Amino acid sequence: MRRIFCIFLAFYLLLPFCFAEEAEAVDNWEPAEDIAVSSVAGSLSVPAPSVILMERSTGTVLYEKNADERLAPASITKVMTLLLAMEAIERGQLAYDQKVTVSRAAMSLGGSTAFLHEGERYTVSEMLKAVTIASANDGSVVLAEAVAGTEETFVAMMNERAAQLGMTGTNFTNCHGLDNPQHYTTARDVAIMSRALLAHKDIRNYSTVWLDSLRDGTFTLANTNRLVRYYDGCTGLKTGTTSKAGSCITASAERDGMELIAVVMHAASTDDRYESARKMLDYGFAGYSAMTVWPDEVLLPVPVLLGRGKEVQPLIEREETVIFEKHKKPLLTKTVELAEDVQAPVQKGQRLGEIILECEGTVLARVPIVAAADVEKLTWWDVLKHMLGLLTMSARPQ
Repeated sequence: MRRIFCIFLAFYLLLPFCFAEEAEAVDNWEPAEDIAVSSVAGSLSVPAPSVILMERSTGTVLYEKNADERLAPASITKVMTLLLAMEAIERGQLAYDQKVTVSRAAMSLGGSTAFLHEGERYTVSEMLKAVTIASANDGSVVLAEAVAGTEETFVAMMNERAAQLGMTGTNFTNCHGLDNPQHYTTARDVAIMSRALLAHKDIRNYSTVWLDSLRDGTFTLANTNRLVRYYDGCTGLKTGTTSKAGSCITASAERDGMELIAVVMHAASTDDRYESARKMLDYGFAGYSAMTVWPDEVLLPVPVLLGRGKEVQPLIEREETVIFEKHKKPLLTKTVELAEDVQAPVQKGQRLGEIILECEGTVLARVPIVAAADVEKLTWWDVLKHMLGLLTMSARPQ
């Protein structure tokens, strides 16, 4: 009995070190009482040292603190891993039901894992699930190898994509986020890559799941992001914890047609991480709203002078969203400026006017209105035939 007791005691003492990479998987955080935000102009205090709050569709920054400090990101690194995997699916390189094989390199990783074994085969969807929900380091390497052949090549792709996105404070050395002195990013850069990942709607099929499983239900996956369970409208996205990075999160949520991204870096505890994210999200939803001009908004046709067609249908060139402070909503105006007529020839895409969104005399956005189709100019022969037609009609007996 003494031997059994000693074995049990040793296991109990070593257990926290087995999961040091993602300690949040066993935390007991629950949300505190809701904060009241009376005015956007009021101050917001969050405990974490480096944070940012960004609106997803426009990239508008609503709040930031030390957002450009280069820090270890832990497993929120996996946002870029997931982004490259989703982009590979989009271009047809990978498929959700495609089988991928676990390599020895993937199996050898410690920290937060799905305990994958060399030679096992899983679908890409299952690996996306393991990485997004359970923050599986081994699953990250499986996805990296599926996309690029080796993790080293994949990391080069990560850094190249970061540069394309304008992430100027980032350098990746791995695809999972285990600590490395040369592996760093910033809260702003995390928000930028989170915004890019959330543009892939399918990621929400994984990032919003609280509990799932692998191996025909025999291995449970619990989401490391407690906000998925507790925060109304949460859409994800990714947590991270290491001794060097502290507690990190990029949290996203959507309400009333507006999706926000709250990034928290190097919080002192999981409680501080979640409270910082929650406070920023509450602040954003309480104080801001979004207005969107949609391309399918109906506009009246514009007459065409001396054209083979009498009119051309105007179209709004693109979707445009503006973010504004809620208390200024009565001051927001939308003006449609459209040509009374247009001279032929008209080319498809030719500018016919614009929609102007303003607040207190400040222009927030100008959205072009363009022609939906070509309209050719009448030729002399067209004019002559038209005149002959009118003469023939007038010559007919009444």
